[in-house]
Amino acid sequence: MKTTDYLSLDTKKTKKVSDELQNLLADFQVYYTNLRGFHWNVVGKQFFKLHDKFEELYDVVSAQIDEIAERILMLGETPNHNFSDYLKVSEIKETGVVSKETETVKLVLDYLKVLIAKERKIVELAGDANDEVTADLMVGYLEGQEKTVWMLTAFLS
Repeated sequence: MKTTDYLSLDTKKTKKVSDELQNLLADFQVYYTNLRGFHWNVVGKQFFKLHDKFEELYDVVSAQIDEIAERILMLGETPNHNFSDYLKVSEIKETGVVSKETETVKLVLDYLKVLIAKERKIVELAGDANDEVTADLMVGYLEGQEKTVWMLTAFLS
């Protein structure tokens, strides 16, 4: 017995969705790890604000990683869980130690640009597959990320 036997979804179409979710999962995992590094290593006059903001962001991302992996499972696939697999496909790359305030914020904005583009693609694919649940999940992520982009660009102004 499989979950997909009960979802009334075309598994050929949802396979495309789950493949994109696998890539998104990889990006989220690397993004999460980079956020942890920024949280630990940021220095400067805005240390307290950024230290707290990066922690807030990685807490949200941690929950989203779990949601993405669970959605992959619901669509009948197995989520990747090895960092070596993530690094092969992730568009977001690992950073070394980055501690300058503006550099960390600019990197987060770059990462969000990648995530937002991939999530919009998944919304489109999910729509083609009549997979409203995945589309809704991505739209929820987009809502929060767009607000974060607005706040971070204001921070840099």
